[in-house]
Amino acid sequence: MPNSPQHRDDTSKVAGATVVIEEINSKRPEMKVDAPGVNDPITAPYHRTMEEIEAMPVIEKTMTVCPECKLIINGILYKDGDNVMIRKFCPEHQWTIEKYWEDYDMYMKMRRYNYFGRGFENPNYITETKGANCPFDCGMCERHKSHTGLANVVITNRCHLSCWYCFFYAKEGEPIYEPSLAEIRKIFVNLRGQKPIAANAIQITGGEPTMHPNIVEVVKMAKETGFDQIQLNTTGINIGLNPDMAYQLKHAGVSTLYMSFDGVSKKANPKNHWEAPLTLDAIRKAKGSVVLVPTVIRTINDHELGAMINFALNNIDVVRAVNFQPVSLVGRMPARLREKQRISIPGAIKLIEEQTNGVIRKEHWFSVPYVGGINKFIEALTGEFKYDLSIHFACGAGCYIFLDSDNKIIPITEFVDAQGLIEHLQKAVNEMDGKPKIVRRAIAVKALLGINKFIDKKKQPKTVNFTKMLMSLFLKHNFATMGNIQMKSLFLGMMHFQDEYTYDIHRVEKCDIHYAMPDGQVLPFCTFNVFPEVYRDKAQKQYSIPSSEWQKTHPGWTYPIDKYRRDVKELEASEPYLRHYANMTDYFSLNVNGGKPVKNFSNPATVAPVQHKAVVVQTVNATAGGSKTMELEAESASCACGKSGEAKGSCGCGGKGAEPKGGDSCGCSGAEGGSCGC
Repeated sequence: MPNSPQHRDDTSKVAGATVVIEEINSKRPEMKVDAPGVNDPITAPYHRTMEEIEAMPVIEKTMTVCPECKLIINGILYKDGDNVMIRKFCPEHQWTIEKYWEDYDMYMKMRRYNYFGRGFENPNYITETKGANCPFDCGMCERHKSHTGLANVVITNRCHLSCWYCFFYAKEGEPIYEPSLAEIRKIFVNLRGQKPIAANAIQITGGEPTMHPNIVEVVKMAKETGFDQIQLNTTGINIGLNPDMAYQLKHAGVSTLYMSFDGVSKKANPKNHWEAPLTLDAIRKAKGSVVLVPTVIRTINDHELGAMINFALNNIDVVRAVNFQPVSLVGRMPARLREKQRISIPGAIKLIEEQTNGVIRKEHWFSVPYVGGINKFIEALTGEFKYDLSIHFACGAGCYIFLDSDNKIIPITEFVDAQGLIEHLQKAVNEMDGKPKIVRRAIAVKALLGINKFIDKKKQPKTVNFTKMLMSLFLKHNFATMGNIQMKSLFLGMMHFQDEYTYDIHRVEKCDIHYAMPDGQVLPFCTFNVFPEVYRDKAQKQYSIPSSEWQKTHPGWTYPIDKYRRDVKELEASEPYLRHYANMTDYFSLNVNGGKPVKNFSNPATVAPVQHKAVVVQTVNATAGGSKTMELEAESASCACGKSGEAKGSCGCGGKGAEPKGGDSCGCSGAEGGSCGC
């Protein structure tokens, strides 16, 4: 990408030097890890005796893995008060107790919508064990029960940020994965060849995909190969700083920008708080759309969920959804820290209810496979296989809210009897079974004429004729129809990817978010990323180039050049920043929505600006005489030891920073043996 004024090459200041820079969002925020929280309702379930735990009601059994040695072992889901927990025993590493869902009643409600989808007629992986060694003989095998709902294609592992909670990024010294256009085309063709339902939605991801020199050509290729829905997973920073890119990507075929957005405040969202307004403006001018994607971490940004929804409502002309992703705690980390930072789908949903003053309540949410009832109806009507969302009920949840003409916020289940509607459609599906097409149509027409009784027209938004929208969906059943619904609403989603602690084989075999690789492999998301040494890193290594070789073919390139540096003062003074943050409406405080201010609502633009300080930057191999140090303006006031807000040397490290332990390159020096989880 061309350097902007905020994205400069700092290595040029010291000839022959390799500069180690302070990387944005690279350090886990410091937090106090207390003694076992036996009296804390959040952490208490982790600290029962095994006698107490084994006496609790069992919900169901599954297969899982030991988070230490990855041995396939039995797992038991059980009820602990309001929580659903998972316990497992490894002969070598003993018991693991982990939180699975934070609301038992919601778990049982969502469970009712679970169903098996349609797998593959042409699985890309045939196992001798019929998948008995899942997840270690994984692929789209004959055991897999869902077709590809969304295909992730990684086009680079380079990134301009180094977020501590990211699944992966190219660390200094690691090989560069950036497949050729021919290799990417091979992936696309392979996905479109799936049967009986070809992959139709794709997410181009990374790393940071806008760093790929041929990103526009990649998008065009995806469109030409036949994908209807093309998402671009990005920080949005490069697009905000280079607005013409928004037009190019939209014209090439990008349906929506899937943009990281971890909070409204500077503290909660150090990733792209300052650049997000520029990105929204660029997409707005290009007449595109954005999905905001917060990674939700308890104690880090879980207090701003309502504020993030409010931010989206303030930009509903361009923001189509907020897709919350409770953090997947992949990698080893201290148990007490894990307990404090773990949050599940219902945990986030209950916080949203609290932070929106009850305007968006937990009963407004539905499990993703809920829409399977609609899909079954359309399939029964047409006699054709249709795009399906048959993921496990514990994987995701959703809620549509409408912003009416008087600014009233109306969740869809306030005016639609969702459960009654699905039961009504299922009854019609049962009647259509085995009937000829003309009879199926007659039954369908009768069913469609009856959907009015499940819609309260007095409560529906004034700007929406929901009966007409549903009729269009049932009769046209395509992406465009769903798009028309989303243009009039804001979708709130939850997607909780697994980690070694919560791993559940039942969820994996129903996964419909898949990763596709140049070697033809297609893998479930929670296999690809949870066991990187077995799948992701191993497969990418075959198509990677050692960083030394990459440097030869890209003269002047170094890891620091890729890293983004921001000028906070300039960004905070910009018109887009002030317009987006200083003039937000608090929709939840309006009388029509109850009249109470949303919890943790604030205008970040009115907060005192960050105090800019120099960050010591160490240069190695600078000269034959040894290393030198230099000072560069950075985006934070952090010392190299991670103690923010202190002037160089005042923290006791002398400005040099602490050496990371255990070979951990993240700099979390307080963790034992490099087990901080970065």
